Amino acid sequence: MTEDAYRWLEDLDTPAALEWVTARNAETTATLSGERFARTKDAIREVLDSKDRIPYPSRRGDGLYYDFWTDADHPRGLWRRTTPERFRTDSPEWEVLLDVGALNRAEGENWTWNRVSVLRPGYERCLISLSRGGSDAAVVREFDLTTRAFVDGGFTLPEAKSDVTWIDADQLLVATDFGPGALTSSGYARVVKRWRRGTALSEAQTVFEGAADDVLVTSSYDPTPGFERGLVTRLVTFYRSEQWLYRPGGDLVRIEVPEDAVIDLHREWLLVTPRSEWTAGGVTYPAGVLLAVDLEVFLAGGRDLTVLFEPDERTSLSGWSWTRNHLLLATMRDVRSRIEILTPEHQVWRREPLPGAGEFDHTTVLDTCPALDDSYLLSSEGFLRPATLSLGTVGGTMETLKRGPEFFGTDGMSVRQFFAVSADGTRVPYFVAGGSTPGPTILYGYGGFEVTMTPSYSGLMGRGWLAHGGTYVLAGIRGGGEYGPAWHQAALRENRLRAYEDFAAVAADLVTRGITTPGQLGISGGSNGGLLMGVMLTRYPELFGAVVARVPLLDMRRYTKLLAGKSWIAEYGDPDVEQDWAFLREFSPYQNVRADRAYPPLLLLTSTRDDRVHPAHARKMMALLSELGHRAAYYENVEGGHGGAADNEQAALLWALTFEFLRRELD
Repeated sequence: MTEDAYRWLEDLDTPAALEWVTARNAETTATLSGERFARTKDAIREVLDSKDRIPYPSRRGDGLYYDFWTDADHPRGLWRRTTPERFRTDSPEWEVLLDVGALNRAEGENWTWNRVSVLRPGYERCLISLSRGGSDAAVVREFDLTTRAFVDGGFTLPEAKSDVTWIDADQLLVATDFGPGALTSSGYARVVKRWRRGTALSEAQTVFEGAADDVLVTSSYDPTPGFERGLVTRLVTFYRSEQWLYRPGGDLVRIEVPEDAVIDLHREWLLVTPRSEWTAGGVTYPAGVLLAVDLEVFLAGGRDLTVLFEPDERTSLSGWSWTRNHLLLATMRDVRSRIEILTPEHQVWRREPLPGAGEFDHTTVLDTCPALDDSYLLSSEGFLRPATLSLGTVGGTMETLKRGPEFFGTDGMSVRQFFAVSADGTRVPYFVAGGSTPGPTILYGYGGFEVTMTPSYSGLMGRGWLAHGGTYVLAGIRGGGEYGPAWHQAALRENRLRAYEDFAAVAADLVTRGITTPGQLGISGGSNGGLLMGVMLTRYPELFGAVVARVPLLDMRRYTKLLAGKSWIAEYGDPDVEQDWAFLREFSPYQNVRADRAYPPLLLLTSTRDDRVHPAHARKMMALLSELGHRAAYYENVEGGHGGAADNEQAALLWALTFEFLRRELD
């Protein structure tokens, strides 16, 4: 394709573009609606609205449990809190702090919950971010947790992609759109300022400025007594950054770690995990290692680092969480989780295991409260086992607080793990959940940004697919984080095809093992996973019976010109650089559609209000496929942002469209 005849669909809200979207939506709903579709949608809505679902709270230094909750009565959600004692009961009594639906009715707005930052140590004020229709851009408004009302004359920020954190009750660190020149070329803030109560935002004092071609600049602040400090991060590319310590007096001190390292500060400790090999103090550390050192010693030049975790070819670091005095270390071996408790004792870190869950279950530290104590909330779930929420204390016992409801029967079902062999001989892990009879199968993948695919319980997948005899497969292809930084870096930029070869290898392995057939194998993915779907469609069409792509990237020639796309150049490459376009054009789905090649049917799902991945990717792909006579269906939700849906009704519709499409094409 030499010319882009559908560039006009990049105009988000023009009458012509919206008329085109409305017509495509009507075609898709008319084609896929029916009794089975309605039953599936109702069953999914029951799961999403169930009052028996587990609340996943966060705890703050006031000892209370905070939770954001949606159900049939509150589709836009309630922000609420309760005491630990009440949370232990079967039907906790909650104090509602903010009813977003009621706020919408009072203000005539279309707010969705975005996030919240609560002031420490008093926990009497917070900053609530609300977005219109689920977009990344949000307004910020100060809220009084005592009166449960927004503060008249309090801190407010207009709609933007802002980052804001408290210094104290009268000061904030703010990164937002301050006016011309304040944003990066990716559309994010590049300036952090210190804003004092009672002054105009225009009078805020500049703390740090990044460059126009950076991805973004962000900040945080720790008010822990004796350790008061801020951290300013300049994200130069998606994987390269500078870290600056912000002293209470205003001084900035560079933390001299590799630009590709991730760091964490807790009390006196600095944790560092580099994405590439790092030599410090005469010792060379591998990529993916986790190192600990006293922060002030490190700033003074000390490089006596303690290794807390060292990866191998099958084991990787998946994360960590601090309690007040301990570190909970989460690792994986062949995508199976393990958690250890590490305790610093006189330059030596004592470690002990935390009891795990079932063989293929995934266990995560959901929440800790380091400002308060050494307790932690633990969540454990599997493909066929609902989540269990437990409360433990380091050195104490663990108590089961909640068990999730079973939304579908699992008799005759099992979970298995296999390894496919990719084109270059690499072993690629994947999980298979469902019955033992070969049949319709959904294969899901992502393969980007070092994101790891782990087992989880989905009432939606269970009711909409597994309960009807389908099989679900989750692939851990390169580009993800299943085996640490090396696994991710193996599929970056010019090596991107490895991720796609891995996914194709899993598809072929499923057929070889007799789990399914090409005609009964459907695939699904969103965002970067939507790009994966587009590549599978255009490079490996013979392997699949149907494809579903949600909020996808598809036009890699113009992705850097659309919304936040420029921030992902480190992942994919720059199409404006000739050498990069040479490999990008090899897999860019929009540029590789051919009139004379047979493709499996495709369902494209996106959102008008997605301000991260432009809906034009899906729009243009649909238009081109239709022009060339290929089978495709399209639905664009008017709300939802990058998540695709702004409430449970919208989410149920999108899932029902997905399952009905796949059943029709794969049964």
